[in-house]
Amino acid sequence: MQNRPAIVAVGRTKFGEHYGKEPEKLIEEAWLAASNECNIERKDLEACYMSDCFLPITNKLGLEEGFLSELTELHVPMEVTRSFSAALLTACHAIQAGVYNTVLVGGIEKMTDRWDKIRDDLMLLEDPWSYYAGGTPESNHELMLRAYIKKHNITGENLDKLYIALAQVSVKNHANATKNKYAQFQRKITVDQVLNARKAAHKPLGLYDFAPISDGASALILTSEAVAKKLSDNPVYVLSCTSATDYLNYPAREDLSHFVATELAMKNASQMAKIALSDMQVIEVNDQSTMMELVSLEDLGFCEPGTAWKSIYESYQNNQNWYEINGRQLFVNTDGGLKADGNPLGATGGAQIFEIYRQLRGEADERQVNIGKGSPKNGCVLEFEGFGTKAYVSILGAKKDEQ
Repeated sequence: MQNRPAIVAVGRTKFGEHYGKEPEKLIEEAWLAASNECNIERKDLEACYMSDCFLPITNKLGLEEGFLSELTELHVPMEVTRSFSAALLTACHAIQAGVYNTVLVGGIEKMTDRWDKIRDDLMLLEDPWSYYAGGTPESNHELMLRAYIKKHNITGENLDKLYIALAQVSVKNHANATKNKYAQFQRKITVDQVLNARKAAHKPLGLYDFAPISDGASALILTSEAVAKKLSDNPVYVLSCTSATDYLNYPAREDLSHFVATELAMKNASQMAKIALSDMQVIEVNDQSTMMELVSLEDLGFCEPGTAWKSIYESYQNNQNWYEINGRQLFVNTDGGLKADGNPLGATGGAQIFEIYRQLRGEADERQVNIGKGSPKNGCVLEFEGFGTKAYVSILGAKKDEQ
């Protein structure tokens, strides 16, 4: 990638229920946190890219760009996307093309403002065919679990271990969130709690297997390489940012046991960044369910198909807060993931990038990962739109080394 874009500052709000806060207050809080970190003012911004899924529905906003213009008192180019990673991808292209040197990328969601209808909205967004057939937002996750078990012929004792491994994903993410002051859930849970919730629901996945409904905002300031060197001694470079797309109708896909869009996006991202999987020590994946974290480890290439549950199970048995894969450590969702950090759709990807940014700069406090004598060098973020319909993979690097 020529003229690699750089992140010089990040900001976010606490995720959770912010029913009493207007959307503008949330995005303003995230923007000010980023602005104060690198002394960038509104007048320095040449463009803004914002993401949200539901603001026109939940808060009856018309053109979100006009909303953002009023908030910033700016008339620069502004565009809105459905996910933070989509906004980041567009901003990266603009920086690479030399159109802009300093842009704001932000994301916001107020999902609890439509609490009574939001689950219907989510299913219609993810897969309208399944919705009209009576599906719930959780149904496709359970279909994927069943397809995975069938494809890889997991039976008997191994099947029990698979279900425990999925519970361990939730336990690990909740434990990580206790060290994250922005997380929606800052309490530990146990494997037994996860298993008992499944029994109570009479389903293979239960309450503790799914990410919550959330409100929140996130933001980052993206600049050209030249500007980044003036603003920061330790910028984080976007080494690659790619996407791939699959059918909207999940049951119509050829293989229901994984997401082909993730595989394609990761392949393109790693080739563009010239970064090997072995050089990535910390990643953030889109764990809308525990099943999705497991499958993402395989689709991203860290585990062979049908084996991720073994790495999760064995790592947990050794009381590790990382996954040991092929003899090396892989830290996943150190902020608690969507499961415990929260999942305000338009802002979720920004929180994922926030975490990798902090980890690569050695600023993650109690959550900080140390590889050898220092912080990680590279990290990866996976974000989805819909149920694997669009996959975005971003690879970030703490130093702009020519790989």
